[in-house]
Amino acid sequence: MRAQYFSALLVSGLAAACPTPRQASTTTVAAPAATATAGAGAGTGSGSGSGSSVDMAAAIKAIMPTSNSCSGAQFPDECRTAEQAAPFISKACADLSTAECAATISIMGLESVDMKFKHNVSPGRPGQGTANMMMANFVSEYATDLFGADKVAGKTPDEVLALVTPDETNFGSAAWFLTKKCSADVRSSLKTGTDAGWIAYNQCIGVDGTLSDRMAYWTRAKQAFNL
Repeated sequence: MRAQYFSALLVSGLAAACPTPRQASTTTVAAPAATATAGAGAGTGSGSGSGSSVDMAAAIKAIMPTSNSCSGAQFPDECRTAEQAAPFISKACADLSTAECAATISIMGLESVDMKFKHNVSPGRPGQGTANMMMANFVSEYATDLFGADKVAGKTPDEVLALVTPDETNFGSAAWFLTKKCSADVRSSLKTGTDAGWIAYNQCIGVDGTLSDRMAYWTRAKQAFNL
C-alpha cells in the first residue's frame, strides 16, 4: 500500500500545492477515447466514448468548485484556473478512458485544493508535490521517466520536484501514477465509471476512497463526464 502517497490533504481548507498562471483554453475537446483494455469506455462503462465530447474547462470547474479563480490563493504563482489547466489535462487524458480521466481530475482537485498548490505545505515534506501531490520517491520516478536518470541524479528532492511542476508535466502526474502504479485489474474496474472502480483506484493510491471529501469530488466528476 502507498498510504504515504497522498498525505497532503486539506488542513484548515489548505494543504498542498499547485502551478503558475499561463495560457488557457475554453475550447471544446473530445472526451478521451477508451483504451483497448477490457472494461474501458465512457458513460456507464460500455462503448468507446469516441462519439461524446466535453468542454474540459467546464468539466474541471464542475469537479473543482473553486478553480474558476486564483483570487486569494496562498501561492498565486502556483495556482491555475480551469481554463489555464484544461489544455494540459486534456493532453494527459488522451490515452485514458473517460472514467479514468474523470477520476484523475478528481484526485488532482482534492490533493491540490482545486489547483491552488503544487508543493506540500503541511507538514512541508521536501520534494512532495505535483497536481496529485505525489511523495518525493514517486516524483523522482516520474522525473526520471520524463527526463532520464542523469537529469535527476545529484539533485535535492525540491530540485527534482521543480523539474516536473511546469504545467506541461504537472498535470500529467496523476495519469502517470495510474498507468505506472495501478494494476490492470484496478484500471479495468475504474473504466466502468462506478464507485467500486473509484474505491479500487484510491486503494491503489493508498487511501480510502469512501471518505466523504473524496466521494464528493468523484460524484461531481461522474456528473461532469456523464458517467
